[in-house]
Order: sequence, then structure tokens, then C-alpha cells
Amino acid sequence: MSIRIEKKLALANIDYANKSIDDLRALFRKVLESGIHGFCSSPYEEGQEPGDQLSEEQIRRRLEIIKPYTKWIRSFSCTEGNEMIPKIAQEYGMKTLVGAWLGDDPEINANEVENLIHLANEGYVDVAAVGNEVMYRGDLTEEELLEHLNYVKKQIPKNIPVGYVDAYYEFYERPAITEACDIILANCYPFWEGCDQDYSLLYMKDMYNRALQAGNGKKVIITETGWPSEGTNLEGAFPSEENAIKYFINTQKWSKEEEIEIFYFSSFDESWKVGSEGDVGAYWGIWDKNESLKYK
Repeated sequence: MSIRIEKKLALANIDYANKSIDDLRALFRKVLESGIHGFCSSPYEEGQEPGDQLSEEQIRRRLEIIKPYTKWIRSFSCTEGNEMIPKIAQEYGMKTLVGAWLGDDPEINANEVENLIHLANEGYVDVAAVGNEVMYRGDLTEEELLEHLNYVKKQIPKNIPVGYVDAYYEFYERPAITEACDIILANCYPFWEGCDQDYSLLYMKDMYNRALQAGNGKKVIITETGWPSEGTNLEGAFPSEENAIKYFINTQKWSKEEEIEIFYFSSFDESWKVGSEGDVGAYWGIWDKNESLKYK
């Protein structure tokens, strides 16, 4: 395959040549206003981080900003106020992918799982996610994760699909987990694998297809993907406003053309993430930390 053809595929047939940053911002707004499948919830305000208690007011305020543009919201935890996210989202007419955050603390894990079960049985969960990147971080063994996953499946209505969220490659490296999932919930980040933005969509399509093949017929949802607007590059992947806009547009065009369900990461910038991700961690949002749309 020639470089020219590869680039055309990677750019989703959108010609960005001679487009100014103002042209890109206008195209971004058009795509956003046409609506996307889903956003990952970013409820933490400046100065907050996981472990802090979230208020109903801040969750409502942020969901009200997001709701004109999306059908779904994804939450990551069922404690510390995060359990309010699916309730308020449903009130606002959005569907929910609700996650129980699992780590290396058995007591916290038990609370997360029980709250997820409660929310599902109360009718606030459309898709249930038991754990997020637990295998990637090494917080639990595969057997421990499977125990939580199978327990939730037994405790909630059978019409609610249950899955586990991790990097796309974990699903072909860990067939027992893949088999236990009703649905494959795959995080796909070309940026974190050092991919040049020009080829990032082609790269993400390959990630998605690998998860699809591992699932052997099971539905695959891309639970996270995105591109940072500022920060230090990772090999050939460069954060910038231009690259973040192009990645968002390409992702949404592919999502609609091929009916791929994608939760975009993220809704708001969150400064606390620099601790685990470096300087780029603070700049994944479509809105900034002050809740203003970034690309306008």
C-alpha cells in the first residue's frame, strides 16, 4: 500500500490541506454540534482528585454542559459521589455506561461492586463495567477480577451487558477475561503508542479490529480514545490544538460512518492527571478546566 493511500485512509477522506486553525475550529464545532455517541465523565474540578467527595451541584453543572452533544455518558466509579452520575444522566435523558473502580484495596472494591449492583437493579445502568485497566496496572490477579465480574453478572438483570474495560490488546492476551465478558470494552489510544496523528485513525481501526477478533463475535465498544491539546510529545505523537481537533473529527466521522460506539476521552481537562500521565494528562478535554469549550 502506498504512503498516499495510507494517509487518505488515516484521515478518513477529509482533506485538511490549506485549512487554517480557524477553519479547523469551525469544522470541530460543526461535528460536535451534530452530536457524538458518548463522553467519558470528568467530574473533578480544579484542586480535586479521586478520593475527594463530589457534590451533586458540580455533577449537574457538568452534565448540563455535555448533554446537548451526546447520547451516552461513561462514569468510572460508584463511590465518593460518582454514584450520582448515572442517576442525574438518566434524568437528563442520557444512557449510561457505569463503572465500578477496582484497585488493590478489597474494602473499596467491595463498596464499588455493591454500589454498581444497586444502581443496576434500580434501573440506572445501561452497560456495566467491572474494573478499568486493572490488568494493565496489576492491581488484581486475573482470578480476582473474574470473581468480581462473575459476581456482578449474577446479581443484576440479565438484559444489562457486563464487561471489563482495558487496553484493546488485553482481550487477546487474556482469553478467560474475554470469555467472561458479555461485551468487549476496549480503550484505544494511538497517542500512547507514539503514533503520528496523520496515521492515528488507521491505527485505531487496527486496535478496534484486534479487539473484535479477540471477542469472537461479541460487540466491541471503544470506551476511551482521545488526543491531548498540550504537553510533551511521545515519539511521533505530538499534542497540539490542531492535532486534537483533527483526531476528534476523524474519530467522529468514522464512528458515524461505520456505527462504531465510541466514548471520547475526555469531556473536561483535569489537572490531577499530570501525576500519572505527565504534563499531557491535564489536556485531554473538549472543555477546559474552567468549563469553557477549548476549540472555538
